[in-house]
Amino acid sequence: MITTGYLTHPTLAPDSAAYATPPHLSLESPSTELASTYPTTLYPRSNLGLDIAARRTLSLWTNTSSTIITLAISSTKLIVALFISVAAILYSPLVRSLATTSRKASVPIVTKAVASMSTIAAATPAQATLGISPKLKLELRPNPERGHADHGWLKTFHTFSFADYWDPKYQQFGALRVINEDRVEKSQGFGTHSHREMEIFSYIVSGELEHKDSMGNLEIMKRGDVQMTSAGTGITHSEYNRNTKEQVHFLQIWVQPHTSRLVPKYFTRHFTDAEKTDTLVEIVAPIEDEGISNEREGSGPTPIHSSVHLRASILSTGKSVTHKFQGTKGYVHLIQTSGYNTGESSGNKIRINGQLELGEGDGSFIHGAKAQEVKIENVGSGKAELLVFDIQ
Repeated sequence: MITTGYLTHPTLAPDSAAYATPPHLSLESPSTELASTYPTTLYPRSNLGLDIAARRTLSLWTNTSSTIITLAISSTKLIVALFISVAAILYSPLVRSLATTSRKASVPIVTKAVASMSTIAAATPAQATLGISPKLKLELRPNPERGHADHGWLKTFHTFSFADYWDPKYQQFGALRVINEDRVEKSQGFGTHSHREMEIFSYIVSGELEHKDSMGNLEIMKRGDVQMTSAGTGITHSEYNRNTKEQVHFLQIWVQPHTSRLVPKYFTRHFTDAEKTDTLVEIVAPIEDEGISNEREGSGPTPIHSSVHLRASILSTGKSVTHKFQGTKGYVHLIQTSGYNTGESSGNKIRINGQLELGEGDGSFIHGAKAQEVKIENVGSGKAELLVFDIQ
């Protein structure tokens, strides 16, 4: 039985809090109330099966009609042959109509399915010129297909299954368990809740976020800050937007540790926009890597007890960055810096390896990444802020 500060669940492994709604606390009221349940996102099923069935029906009718007509004409019962011929003529357009209708209905769904599973299997001439490996396979994670909930005080997107959003296709990716893009309204926040056996860090996009935990840490983070909590054997913390004028926009990221029963620790780092502009800056790295500081505050990447590297960039229009992967897989996420949007991605745009284009809120899984190079270029009209995960 797994128990956290706000969940008891008999089957899910730590941190099981990923499947629960943290308590919500309004700073305008001293009482703590549980946030409403996250809605489940449903996905439309493809009409491809209907299309295939219609085609088989058409084939069956056509073959049957042809056989019956041939036999009828060869017999002496001409009236029977004429009757069957007329019946075949009447039914064939109907079946063809069914197949055509079904095929038309399935085309946009099939097209979308192909788009959402974009795979680069071979290098184009342009990619070959750039030295880009054909071994990389890119899989689109479109913005409108992410889990989503609007609680009023909190607007959130889930790249992976979280709270009541559940999709068996998107549970985790290697050690990467959670990417939530959250917006918390002014004077609102997450009440005190528990975590264990998880590396949890926040990437602040805009606004201010107060962190307070059972280790005695109290800090207000702003744009450029990266805060990491190694939950280890267990911690409790709260996160609030103390600002009375604007919401806070941040990414909450969870990674599974490679070692269990760690002593809880807390780290903070800061990276300026200038440091991230038109380059990839490593902001999170395995604690055992050479040169990684184990101090609470310091320079360089935030340490993490997992084989995951995270890099950030703010790309200007027409600029590009390249990255050679150390791990076997990767993930690229384009942050929604132009504003909250639940529909098709818009705003700034980037292109990966000259082929797959992402809008704000979109992401891309990268398969077969080991020792392969990826090129990311800004093909939009404004600055694009993005994250690149390198996962063992």
